[in-house]
Order: sequence, then structure tokens, then C-alpha cells
Amino acid sequence: MTTDADVVIEPNNTPYVIGVDIGGSAIKLGRFGADGSCHCHQAVSVATPQPSTPEAVFGVMAEAIATLDPENRTLAIGVGTPGPVDPSGQIAKVAINLANWHDVPLGNWLSEKTGKPVILANDGNCAGLGEAWLGAGRQFRNLLMLTLGTGVGGAIILDGKLFTGHTGTAGELGLITLNLYGPECHSGNQGSLEQHLSVQAIQRATRTTPDELGHAAKAGNRQALEFWETYGHQLGAGLASLIYVFGPEAIVLGGGISASAEFFLSATRAEIERRVLPICRGDLQLVVAELGNRAGIVGAAKLAWQRVEVK
Repeated sequence: MTTDADVVIEPNNTPYVIGVDIGGSAIKLGRFGADGSCHCHQAVSVATPQPSTPEAVFGVMAEAIATLDPENRTLAIGVGTPGPVDPSGQIAKVAINLANWHDVPLGNWLSEKTGKPVILANDGNCAGLGEAWLGAGRQFRNLLMLTLGTGVGGAIILDGKLFTGHTGTAGELGLITLNLYGPECHSGNQGSLEQHLSVQAIQRATRTTPDELGHAAKAGNRQALEFWETYGHQLGAGLASLIYVFGPEAIVLGGGISASAEFFLSATRAEIERRVLPICRGDLQLVVAELGNRAGIVGAAKLAWQRVEVK
């Protein structure tokens, strides 16, 4: 188990929740107060067991949670999983990059083990909720988040709450259609936003990586700058549809590709202004995510606090 922050001294009676972010190689956990302060350790990380079967992951998580909560002061536990979750927030329907995860009642298992209420959510949704709570979206009540990375994920925050829809799967913003005749998507769609804006899409189009294109753009390479301008226009076209549907105050852009936002945001804004009526976009803000790989545990913790508030 490793930590990446100094220990914070906390009163013995301070209540907190635990946020968990399950990844293919590591499981991150953190203790958070109601004000967002991260108690005891800024981040704790344990290796994801291999093979990453549900039983093995559950065992490692339960042990790590017990280590984080020796005084048994946890009020609730929030967990981000790499895949869709059922509407009750108890069952991980499928977990991408984990072995044999199908309809896993992880929330029920953890609740029975710890005696605490547990709530699950898709990891992209947790990242969005984290940015809304403590990150780039903290001054807004209604926002969208897009994670531009290996895939294109998303989250919808309405009136400060995560919106997941009737089936619990809303927020797959990267799967909306951008090009009717575009590349086939793993979702079964064709020409999705993800197929034009993800890392794989960039590599398919340019035979190079987003990092290399970012470095080239910094050096003033004309072709790289032109690529990012086109990328920005495509992103803006996709966001235009989402703006008309949700009317957000802000859109937060995260994921590794957002590191090159300085080269495509102006084109994105121009495309939105061209496609969206002024009355429908108001003073919409486009901002870059701030929490990095902490966003998942922060959002999972916020989900847990919301569960406490509801109860």
C-alpha cells in the first residue's frame, strides 16, 4: 500500500466517508470529510489483484477499507467502477478491463462486510462528480464533463447531483453520433464522438500520439497546429448537440488529451458559437479539469456523502 501525501491530524470524532476508484492496475482509496478535506491520507493505492476477479478485488478492497478506518468512523462508502452500474447503485453490470465482471453485487458485498451504506457509480461519472465538487466545476450547479482519453467518457451533473437516467447508464456522452457514415464504434454506433476524438482515433488519423502532437504544436509545427484546430471544431460540433439538450453552465474537459487544450479550445468555442443559438448557450464556460487521477476517488466520496444526506 502506498500513499502520496502527508498525514493530516484529525479529531477523534471527525466523521468521514471513503471514496474508492477501481482501476485495471490499481485501486485508489481516500477518506473525505463533508467539506471535501481528505483525511489521514491524500490517496492510498493498492495493486489490483491479477486475475482481477470480483472475489479477489472485493477482498483487497475490504482489507484496504479496514486499514483506512481503524476507528470505524466511516459513514458511507462510494465506489467508482470501470463500467455501467444498475439504477440501485449496488450492482456492477460489467467492468471493463476486469476479469469475469458481470452483474457483480459489489455494493451488497461491501455493505455486508463493513456494515456501512455503499453506493456504486461508473468511474467516468465519479470523475465528473469530483470535478463538480472540488475541481474545475465547483462554482457551477449544472455541468457536463467529457474525458478525452483512450475512449471518450462523460458525466452529467444537474443541480449538483449526478444524473444517470432510468437505467443507470446515462452520461455516455462519447457515444453520441457525430458522423453518420464514420468509423464503427464498439458500442454498435457508427461515427460516434469517441471515434473522432479518442486517443485511438487520433492515432488512426495521424499515425502518432496526442502527446507527440502536443509537443509538436508547442514547437510551432504547422501540421500539428492544423490538426488540433480540426480536432477543436469536431469537439465543438459534438458539444453543440449536448448543449442544446442539457443547457449546462459549464463543460469540463478532462482526460490525457485535455493537456493540449490550449491548441484546440479556441476552435471548440468558435464551433459552439457558430452552431448554438446565443440564447441557448448563455455565458457557457469551457474549462479544463483540475483533479487529474484524483477525480475518481473525490467523486466517489461525494456520492457517499450524498447517500448519507439522503438517509
